[in-house]
Amino acid sequence: MSRPAFTAHTPDTAPAAARPVIAGVARHLGHLPAAVGLMAESPELLKGFLAANALFEATALDPVEREVVVLTVATRNCCHLCVAMHTATLTRHGAAPELIRALRAGEPLPEPRLAALRRFTVAVLDHRGAVPDAELDAFLAAGWRPRHALDVVLGVGTYTISTFANRLTDAPLDEPLIPYAWTPGAAGSVLPAA
Repeated sequence: MSRPAFTAHTPDTAPAAARPVIAGVARHLGHLPAAVGLMAESPELLKGFLAANALFEATALDPVEREVVVLTVATRNCCHLCVAMHTATLTRHGAAPELIRALRAGEPLPEPRLAALRRFTVAVLDHRGAVPDAELDAFLAAGWRPRHALDVVLGVGTYTISTFANRLTDAPLDEPLIPYAWTPGAAGSVLPAA
């Protein structure tokens, strides 16, 4: 059996419940990302992801810290689209190129507190939330609080939705993301020239 074709919907072709949502995304971003059009096939999935993402953005993690969580999930789940999109986001936030390269390549992070955040995110993924005491203690010893641990869980859940949906639908890179393309295990640390 072959993989079904998923439709990259527009505000005109999407199921009725998704139309105002994707129209709003298109207005906000100035274009409709292909991944959003693909998620629109299930209005509930799209709304759920966007709502969870809005909540994750409101957590106690700052923008760069959130992106560390997202890129950790995205590289672990081999979502080329999320890695490219969130590389672009980190670049817009002015993150150090060394941090971005290390996140994309799975190499040690240059900043110890962010390294602890990534290690904890990996522990949440690896242990499906049942993080061993020693790993939680190391996270807290790096200056994080219990609130941050739960914020990481929200980020893992949010970006599990996104990475799995993007992989299932084989979501393509939108043209603005092509300079940030990423391939698992091959030149993952290559970044566009500044």
